[in-house]
Amino acid sequence: MPGADRRIGAAHMSTAALTILPDPPPPPTPVGLIAGGGRLPINVAEGLNLRGNPVHGLGLADQYDPMLPPLCASFRQVGLLRVGSWGRALRRLGVSHAIMVGRVDKAKLMFDPLRALRHVPDMRTVLGWYKHLRHDKRSHAMLRLVARELEREGVELLDSTAAIPHMMSDAGVMGSVYPDAGQRGDIRFAWPLLNELLRLDIGQAIAVRQRDVISVEGIEGTDRMIERSGELCRRSGWTLCKGARAGHDRRSDVPSVGVKTIENLHRAGGGCLALAAGEVIMIDKDRTLAAADELGVAVMGVSAVGL
Repeated sequence: MPGADRRIGAAHMSTAALTILPDPPPPPTPVGLIAGGGRLPINVAEGLNLRGNPVHGLGLADQYDPMLPPLCASFRQVGLLRVGSWGRALRRLGVSHAIMVGRVDKAKLMFDPLRALRHVPDMRTVLGWYKHLRHDKRSHAMLRLVARELEREGVELLDSTAAIPHMMSDAGVMGSVYPDAGQRGDIRFAWPLLNELLRLDIGQAIAVRQRDVISVEGIEGTDRMIERSGELCRRSGWTLCKGARAGHDRRSDVPSVGVKTIENLHRAGGGCLALAAGEVIMIDKDRTLAAADELGVAVMGVSAVGL
């Protein structure tokens, strides 16, 4: 919040420890950007530039969009599994705050040994994996490892949404297409199930039609889950609900949707996208809502307690 000294990393209390995140530094303080794939790092870089914060980008090898480097004051490629080098690179640039966003194919990283070998992990990553990840590879465990390694170099991770508050999901219907009575009923049915799915940290999305569950998101990610849902439900008009766990640490893995999500949903027969209000990043928000209107997909923001 403007003027606040500290920011709470989520809007809700939870049984987990609440993460207190610092406000973004004032301009012209530089900010590091650790970038995975997709357009989200581009949106964040644009947001930081508008704030007057010079961006020093670290692009994860084989992941980042080639449109990102021109938006950065400096840019270098770093190894995906060389976490120890990230903090050192930022420290040499005089950077003490960083944002980490972008897509990484977790399934390939975790279950494709040859891919992991190609990235040649450094010793800090190997030791961190052995100590902290071998028994729990969920996203929050990975985030703690990255945050710990950056802090060793004097770099603090920021709320990944801090530079793009205008891109968060709104409450209510966001486009010109309204969900019908059946889709609203499906949202009411699905929302408690989604909250439980999120509490267990299994996935961030659930697909439903006529008060029945089609699929839930696993390690494959939302796009592949949408494709699977379309294969399982040949009848059109089903609803996708997506949100974030109460107390979610916004330093990484904040749920997001974009134009591709809308296109995939339409192609798979989905007719409605319900998002937790204020909790989901809408990449290229105007373009995403325009695509939804054009394809006849209803987009709605839902409160934590549902409709």
